[in-house]
Amino acid sequence: MDLAFPHGLAASVAAPFVGSFLGLVAARHGTGRTILTGRSACDSCGRTLAIRDLVPLASWIALRGRCRHCGARIDPIQPAIEAGALIAALAAAATLPGALVWVGCGLAWWLIAIAAIDWRHLEIPDRLSLPLAIAGLAVSAIGGREMAIDSAIGAVAGFAAFAAIAWGYRRLRGRTGLGEGDARLMAAAGAWVGWQGLAAVALYGAGTALVWALVQGAVRRRLDAEAPVPFGPFLGLGIWIAWMWGAPLGVPPWTHL
Repeated sequence: MDLAFPHGLAASVAAPFVGSFLGLVAARHGTGRTILTGRSACDSCGRTLAIRDLVPLASWIALRGRCRHCGARIDPIQPAIEAGALIAALAAAATLPGALVWVGCGLAWWLIAIAAIDWRHLEIPDRLSLPLAIAGLAVSAIGGREMAIDSAIGAVAGFAAFAAIAWGYRRLRGRTGLGEGDARLMAAAGAWVGWQGLAAVALYGAGTALVWALVQGAVRRRLDAEAPVPFGPFLGLGIWIAWMWGAPLGVPPWTHL
């Protein structure tokens, strides 16, 4: 689709600012600070940031990733979130027709928030995964009764499968492998892609996680099997890819809407 089309253009312009907000949500999660009050400040020196320091992506590039006041390194996860939100919007604009661009962006941006929180805190909040599952059921219902049923079955199957894997891992290894948050996120996956797309989500998520682990092992010259790895970011990427482009031998779910 032509990016000049109003929906794609508007989503692409809004994306970096949405990403900046998502970064704030992730940074303040679990701190007791609300996202509606309090000025943004440097994590190192505490100096309040001016508007010129808060322009998504541009400020980070202009400041070369450093605080203007103290020179401390800015957490690279913030520009990464902003860039991810923009890339998702561009991909949605180039792939989806009309107003479906906003559905694709909304799904991607919500998953980015979940991924950022899991990456920072090793936690997938229910207040994000459960509404995502409900939204998936609602969107799928637009495609008709059959798609709605597939979505409901997918939500139940996704949760049950990951909960069973997590239970089995704890029984065999005596420690947690997959958290309950991963199971609830997989329920959301089933709601969005239906039961038919669950295998693709798992394949994409596990595949990208494996690539990440191998890259990290190459950089650090060793793999730490005991180190906790947030699976939410990889699972979220798998959900979005499966909804946008479908399984390797399937069609994207959005084409049925």
